[in-house]
Amino acid sequence: MAAAESCTGGLVAHLITEVPGSSGYFRGGVVAYSDDVKEQMLGVPGDSLRAHGAVSAQVAVAMAEGVRARLGADLGVGVTGIAGPDGGSDAKPVGLVYIALADGRQPVVQRFVWPHDRAGNKEASAEATLRLLLEAVEDRA
Repeated sequence: MAAAESCTGGLVAHLITEVPGSSGYFRGGVVAYSDDVKEQMLGVPGDSLRAHGAVSAQVAVAMAEGVRARLGADLGVGVTGIAGPDGGSDAKPVGLVYIALADGRQPVVQRFVWPHDRAGNKEASAEATLRLLLEAVEDRA
């Protein structure tokens, strides 16, 4: 598996690598905080970023697919959102997060709006990402 993270800033990768033996299944991760890194490192289409914004289902899916392809993983996850305390709007409030999973089939994307502070929003996002990964692994077993 591989992870592409924005709002979690590497927390997903950190939590995965806290588990002994994770080197047997975790290929690596990319912290793509800026749009140009999302485009250049993960292949997120600039048109998607401009049309939908970095915090969108479309960009989360592109991040997951991009990290999966670039790191040669069976599973890729992408997480993008607004951790806070600033950066929110009426349309995209603080706490809004999209998490996507790509496995070569139909991508899965989930939307959350967390009510926490910055640290809590990051933690909730990372936990939800790990749950999505676990569900995908269990489905494959």
